[in-house]
Amino acid sequence: MASNPHVNQVGLADGTILIDLTTDTAVATDVKTGKYFHLATGERVQGSCTYDSDTTDANALASEILSGRTAYVNKNKVTGEMTNNGAVSGTISTKAGTYTVPAGYHSGLGSVSIDSTEQAKIIAENIKSGVTILGVEGTYSGQGATATSVNVTPYLTAATVLPPTGYDYISQVNVAAITITESDNAAGGKTVTIGAVDPAA
Repeated sequence: MASNPHVNQVGLADGTILIDLTTDTAVATDVKTGKYFHLATGERVQGSCTYDSDTTDANALASEILSGRTAYVNKNKVTGEMTNNGAVSGTISTKAGTYTVPAGYHSGLGSVSIDSTEQAKIIAENIKSGVTILGVEGTYSGQGATATSVNVTPYLTAATVLPPTGYDYISQVNVAAITITESDNAAGGKTVTIGAVDPAA
């Protein structure tokens, strides 16, 4: 068996060990490329470890890296272009409303909710009994609604009849008879006038 030509231990005559490589366990792949070390045998060896600098198989794009951050891709330094949106929040105010999430990075702290004005309308009293909307079960059954009767005078123009302020619905509409009036005219006959013109028109 050939003797080891390398020195791996140095000691004094009294038995004091000054340098001892015999228990070292590092190998070339543990030491960075370009750096030298000694094996347990005392042999001087160059490291071969590339750590994380071997980026030849990386494929990230600048648009996929956060703006202001840098990374190495296939040996090239890449500066990120992805927009940092942080905590983005939005609201929806209609039944078919949608919120478009902007492209880019999000912190995860943003949220999308129903507009507060619309939320205030979604209460049990406004929803029919037996119907649940967005988790709110309705209690409205028509009881307690305020009704009124309305007197209507027919005019020559069309009109829409709605409940007066303070009432929920109209229980009865009283329509007056169409007026017919006669008057003498200059030709010695009668002029018959049917209906009336709405004074508010």
